Amino acid sequence: MARGTLVGLYVKPRRAGEFGLPKHAVDRADLLPQGVHGDFNNYREEELHGDLDSAVLVLPREILDDLRSEGWTLRPGDLGENIATRGIPWSEFRTGRTIEVGGARLETTRACTPCRRLAILPSVGEARLAAFLRATAARRGWYAKVIAPGAVAVGDEISIEG
Repeated sequence: MARGTLVGLYVKPRRAGEFGLPKHAVDRADLLPQGVHGDFNNYREEELHGDLDSAVLVLPREILDDLRSEGWTLRPGDLGENIATRGIPWSEFRTGRTIEVGGARLETTRACTPCRRLAILPSVGEARLAAFLRATAARRGWYAKVIAPGAVAVGDEISIEG
């Protein structure tokens, strides 16, 4: 079992004409089968028709740190992550892993594939999109379904096993 800390929670409410990026930080949130309370994810709702296997996007903060060290100007929440972890190696994330955090339990379902919507980020844009998609390939985060709803907060211990 790998243990770490929940270092960030991010949401973006539904707004007409806007995509779900970037997301803004909150201190605590309820994880529900449909996703993080107060968050709207265009891809999940419009492309995947509310797929519960894509309820939450989890990203190790170390990945964001790595991308920054490679020259990408990114802030927490820019990649659409709902939960940012610290201390759990990327190699621990695989399909079918159980994540315990706060009062909730998740199960990883699949890796997130980078998409063209990332061009909306100021540091990316259309001109740098192809390079950014290559940079984030296999490092965009993991989707998870909520198997036990509950409240989570920044600073909670997070573990992954399975």
